[in-house]
Amino acid sequence: MAKESTHRADELKDLGWSSDDLARYTELWDYRQRWGAINLEREDRQFLKKAEAVLPKIVVGKASVKKPIQEKSYYRWLRFYLEAMDKSESSFSLAKGQRGIWPILLEEELRALEYFEPVLGLPDTIKAKGFDPIREEIIRNVTSGPLEEQVELHKFDFSEPLEVLKAKESTKWRPLREGLESNQNDYPVLKANAVESFRKEVRLQLIKLIRDTLPSLSDTDKPEPPDDWSRE
Repeated sequence: MAKESTHRADELKDLGWSSDDLARYTELWDYRQRWGAINLEREDRQFLKKAEAVLPKIVVGKASVKKPIQEKSYYRWLRFYLEAMDKSESSFSLAKGQRGIWPILLEEELRALEYFEPVLGLPDTIKAKGFDPIREEIIRNVTSGPLEEQVELHKFDFSEPLEVLKAKESTKWRPLREGLESNQNDYPVLKANAVESFRKEVRLQLIKLIRDTLPSLSDTDKPEPPDDWSRE
């Protein structure tokens, strides 16, 4: 690991550190650079170690090959749930063109991630947790709003896919609907004539959300993807 040539307060800020902690980190870092860690109080040395423990390691030598977004854990987590929903929908005997609201949300989030290609490191994934209540709000707005009559309710066990995976292998993935206790198995499906308009609305909302929320996209100048854009 390389020794940093400047402090990394901006990265700690992205991780949610308070302004007081950032100021203390910067002051202690500068002091250590000038006089060495041995001159710091034990509590201050521990504070610096705590900060450095949560920061990504600096790689030396050859530049590492950037992982394709399809290999990033957050992307694979969304894809995992989408595939579980696709499998479940195949047993619903749906009419042609019908689609679950949840897979539409996940498909559009994955599409936006593929287009903008954020880093999806720790700062991004911490911010992405804020997408959870937004997904839930979108679901509520559809099932109790103007499109309510276009919705059929089915059942899908949102807990089961991850439980099955954890029984087979170790994973740090969290539940898609973490902390939800009521109606967690309700699975709304749109009638065919409502799918396209809903998808367009969700697409616009998620593109803006991802571009404006994820720290690694803060300087992106990529325009919104055309409607016909696809990774394939």
